[in-house]
Amino acid sequence: MEILIPEISILEKIVRPMLVYFFLLLAFRLAGKRELGQVTPFDLIVLLTISNVLQNAMIGPDTSLGGGIVGALTLFVMNGILSRLTFRFPGLARWIEGKPTTLIENGHIVEKNLRREVMTLEELQRAMRKHDLEWHELGRIKRALLELDGSVTVQLRNG
Repeated sequence: MEILIPEISILEKIVRPMLVYFFLLLAFRLAGKRELGQVTPFDLIVLLTISNVLQNAMIGPDTSLGGGIVGALTLFVMNGILSRLTFRFPGLARWIEGKPTTLIENGHIVEKNLRREVMTLEELQRAMRKHDLEWHELGRIKRALLELDGSVTVQLRNG
């Protein structure tokens, strides 16, 4: 039955995942929207490495089944609480998730927003092609937004 008994206190098993959860929330918020929607092989390597490092930080010396269940349950509860809070308080949701970023406005590229999101013109062109638009058709675009999930949505002008 030792497999079920955590080697560290239950309180520590709860606090460690909570701290990691908040760290990751902040880290992904600072990473930007583009990083969430476009995972390159390099990004995948970083994510896998981070998950291994943080897994060790979450469990500490405890490898018991009971400790793992407490840690996982803590993460599920944290996520559920945060989901409900962001639903109830839209201002909190905007602070945590951010808001869409305008990349093109009335056929003109908003270069300061591209720089802020660390998005190249080539990436913007690629996003336009996904909407069957070529670079010379920039004037047809009323607005293009970098959404919270990293995707780009395009609204065309009327007529």
